[in-house]
Amino acid sequence: MKEDTSLKKQFHGHSMRGVLLPLFSPFFYVLSFSCTLLFADGVLADEMKAGTAKAVITPDKPYPLTSGKLKTGDMRPPEGKIHDIYARVLVLNDSSTRLVIVTYDMNSFDVATPILRQRCRDELGIDPSCLILVATHNHQAPMPRWEENFPHQKWLAGRVFDLIKEAIANEQGPVKVFFGSGYGYFIRSTGNAPADYEVQVLKVMRGDKVLALLFNHPTHPLPTADNKIGVGHPGYAMDEIEQQIPGVLGLYGDACGANQFVIPPEGVGQPEGAQIIGKALAQIVLTISGSPMQEVTGPISSTMDVISLPLAPPPSYEEALALAKDIPLDIGIVHGKNRDSNWIRTLLKYYREGIPFPTRTTDFVCTDTGYLARKPDEPRAFPCRFEEVIAAKIGPMPLVVMQGEVCAPIGMRIKDAFRYRMPIMVFAYMGEHNIYIPTRELVRLDAYQAQVIRIQYGSPCGWAPDVEDEMVQGVIKMVKSTLDK
Repeated sequence: MKEDTSLKKQFHGHSMRGVLLPLFSPFFYVLSFSCTLLFADGVLADEMKAGTAKAVITPDKPYPLTSGKLKTGDMRPPEGKIHDIYARVLVLNDSSTRLVIVTYDMNSFDVATPILRQRCRDELGIDPSCLILVATHNHQAPMPRWEENFPHQKWLAGRVFDLIKEAIANEQGPVKVFFGSGYGYFIRSTGNAPADYEVQVLKVMRGDKVLALLFNHPTHPLPTADNKIGVGHPGYAMDEIEQQIPGVLGLYGDACGANQFVIPPEGVGQPEGAQIIGKALAQIVLTISGSPMQEVTGPISSTMDVISLPLAPPPSYEEALALAKDIPLDIGIVHGKNRDSNWIRTLLKYYREGIPFPTRTTDFVCTDTGYLARKPDEPRAFPCRFEEVIAAKIGPMPLVVMQGEVCAPIGMRIKDAFRYRMPIMVFAYMGEHNIYIPTRELVRLDAYQAQVIRIQYGSPCGWAPDVEDEMVQGVIKMVKSTLDK
């Protein structure tokens, strides 16, 4: 692996244990697990195979981007391209179960999710619990819930299906799987919460060759432009990893970073800032990968469930009338400039039509256009209900993947419940629709992360304060059940 001296120049820093530390801040520090050989009973390392595939998913039409939305709610066509967007696939096969991990440079996977789940189940025999779909949370890609962009979403489902078949055809073995972690200190948190700086890495090797590096970091991506197709800093991290280790597939999926954001390098604009941060993240991943890691090769199992989360009681009818005093009441639910009052119109509708108020998230389904409703737009095999969670296991290591934008303290609590007894890897931003899962404190503050269920998704009720605890407890219960199998 060659050293990137340009990164030193960009950061005006110096090298320490293979990690570049800039002089202007304690940017990051890497700590890897010590090597321990762990195999589950009855499973040999030479039974594991792995396959990879990668493809461009940049649309050939000017579909509006998530980052292109104006404050008025109007959507602009993209104004060019800085970098292609990609989908990447890693398949792990223990001879009895295939675990398919897909990452993509999108905000979420929305309409493509149920299509891909059904095709993988029906045509490849892959259960939805073994199909892990994780976004980089990239905003410089077509907005998934925008109806005009549905053709791209449907095409995307087919393209990723073909990629999965390609990765299966590319399976080779035997492989070994390793886990390690470190820290990237270039992020900040909001909502009176401590920051989670952890970078987690899963390395797949065949002999002395690295086939894949799957990694995460709990933060929103740093973009390269407001309204141009691009990848943000995670895309540049994957580029750097693939350049430094020829033949490797780098896969990034976002962790629980809904209340966390990258601190841009001082004095640097777009897109250079994202490129610098991407290279910094890549260097952390490469240093973890090159240090002793914990082997987790072993049998695969996985379950998927919906954790029903609590909602608060609605405001009274009198309070609803007061809230509605100065808002338009005849425009329905919109993504436009009046979206902040979506929930008030829904609230009045529930009162006036005698509709029972929801008490849990599972009282709703989420429509393709991103609104909470009592029934889906049309019947389908996999309706979207919050909060979907996959609890998988690779050898001794739980792999947790949660739907939506999960806030960092929730991810930290889940990791802390297991990390002192076993390795655990945690992702968020799975599948369709990035509803925020806030902390108790964010609910108390009525911060943006707590408001989105009302203002964007149109729920007449907000989150109950217990949402954080019930989310953590529900995931821990799922992980324990998976470990017991």
